[in-house]
Amino acid sequence: MVNAMKVGIVGNGFVGSTAAYAMVMEGIGREIVLVDKDEARSCAEANDIYHAVPFARPLKVVAGRYADLKGSRAVIIAAGVNQKPGENRLQLLQRNAAVFREIIPEVLTNAPDAILVIATNPVDVMTHLAARYAEAHGVPAGRVLGSGTMLDTARFRTLLGNHLGVDPQHIHGYVLGEHGDSEVLTWSLVTVGGTPLEDFCRLRGLQLDGDQRDAIDHDVRRAAYSIIEGKGATYYGIGSALARIIDVILNDQRAILTVCSPVTETWGGINVTVSLPHLVGGAGVLDVFLPVLTKAEEDLLHASFKVVRAAIKGLDSPAV
Repeated sequence: MVNAMKVGIVGNGFVGSTAAYAMVMEGIGREIVLVDKDEARSCAEANDIYHAVPFARPLKVVAGRYADLKGSRAVIIAAGVNQKPGENRLQLLQRNAAVFREIIPEVLTNAPDAILVIATNPVDVMTHLAARYAEAHGVPAGRVLGSGTMLDTARFRTLLGNHLGVDPQHIHGYVLGEHGDSEVLTWSLVTVGGTPLEDFCRLRGLQLDGDQRDAIDHDVRRAAYSIIEGKGATYYGIGSALARIIDVILNDQRAILTVCSPVTETWGGINVTVSLPHLVGGAGVLDVFLPVLTKAEEDLLHASFKVVRAAIKGLDSPAV
């Protein structure tokens, strides 16, 4: 039987542990089970986070093994090797694919009805692999999704909001495609309080020229690299993004999120897993929307699809 408010987190490094902490701070769920091959680490993280409960929301946080995931409504997969300074996300692929071949079957054997939320980089390809391994257990693709470009979208809105002097929660705009170097900032879709970006700038007497857009694009696209160079890993932003996804699932919020999920009926029918605006609810991914873009944006997005597809094809072998 599924516990509607139970969440598992496999991989208790910076990202998994920060996601658990964010869930406690926001009061998301009622029970969090931390699982890691380093059991001492998972126990320490569970205890440390649990001690924050009196200052936040009443959640149970425990360490466990795969068997303790039984009944989980959702399981975050944050296990894998870390990205090294200067390392492209796609270069992580071969090392993390081997990790998933072991983890996904273990999770679904013990929590067969769980929705899988993938956070391991490169997240597009890892989500594609997770969906492939999950399919062998009879799990439909809609129950496997990745954090995708949720963090990139948040970075985009934050930087643009800072430039415009507006709370980023009132800015709508998406980063689509690969969570990585080929991602696409869809400027044509941006609205501020429901007003198209160009109209908002004109009404407010604000300037947002090509150089300024390029600077925001650069800072969004290179954010992870600069953070990793400075402190070794990114985890606050992505931890909060994962908590948001779990909140949407547990409460069936039917929110539109730029998560990544297997998509086949896109440009040219490419079978790939990338970030697009997805409708997400209690059953996982419910639908996907293909936004109306400019020709230039559409070309960039199609190119991003091909980058991810090329990485997936590189793993299409019996060993994978």
